[in-house]
Amino acid sequence: MATFATSDQLLVVIDPVARRTDGESVRIAKDVLSAGAATKVCLPDGPEEFARALARRGSRRPVVVGDDRALLRAVSLLHRQRELAACELSVVPVGDVMSLARSLGVPAGPVAAARAVLDGVVRRLDLLVDDSDGVVLGALRIPPLAPHEVPAGSTALTAEVPSAPGHPWLRTCQSLVRTLVTRPPRTAFDAGPEPSRLRVEVDGELVVDLDQPVEAVSVVPGAAGVAEVEVLPLSVGAAGSPVRAEGRTVTVSGAHFRYRADAVVSGPVRTRTWAVREGAWGLVVPVPPA
Repeated sequence: MATFATSDQLLVVIDPVARRTDGESVRIAKDVLSAGAATKVCLPDGPEEFARALARRGSRRPVVVGDDRALLRAVSLLHRQRELAACELSVVPVGDVMSLARSLGVPAGPVAAARAVLDGVVRRLDLLVDDSDGVVLGALRIPPLAPHEVPAGSTALTAEVPSAPGHPWLRTCQSLVRTLVTRPPRTAFDAGPEPSRLRVEVDGELVVDLDQPVEAVSVVPGAAGVAEVEVLPLSVGAAGSPVRAEGRTVTVSGAHFRYRADAVVSGPVRTRTWAVREGAWGLVVPVPPA
């Protein structure tokens, strides 16, 4: 693990959401960082300015002041620029969504987190990268389908067409509309989530197939470049025993599914493959106790 000198120069990028959410914590973090190192502070107004600030960092160490979404945005940008492996990233969590940063070992308070930036060490972490170049830092989860997300063709809209006596041409149109419209078997928004039917493969080996509905799927980085996969099958109306597997690649396919990667919901997609990249990025965390 690498340590830092107080003479290091820092690029402090303060996310606009953090400034609006908790300006006092932002001020405290900025004061602690400025007192301990030479800092250049950037106040981007949106994602484009955020990206430009990171791209122009030069030799400065980037420090993101913001929530989990700001951290994920920074890692995604550096990954797409193919500069993630050589960049030691720091974060001072400020905002409403900070569980990811905490789970990665970053202190919660602005003072402790800022001091870790100045005096901490780089911890190399695995990364999940999908086939569309998206990244997952912590956990990937596929929940059951909400009723309005059921694939097209399984539930259709209904239409009420008023009668029109005395107008044969209009009655013909009404008849045609009724033949094209199928009533759903139940009221979609009053129903609970639909179980997903997914095919899950780990390193090319089948874990669950489309004929077995599942309650949920989760994928998290494990140890030494391996992803830990857990599939919760649905068995006779109740959740079955979890099926677990480990591997370096995970492929999920199905007619229609969404997934939550860290703090971001993506999809719907029909198939997606995630691969583990061992030690792909470095995050500055406090020095571990002796």
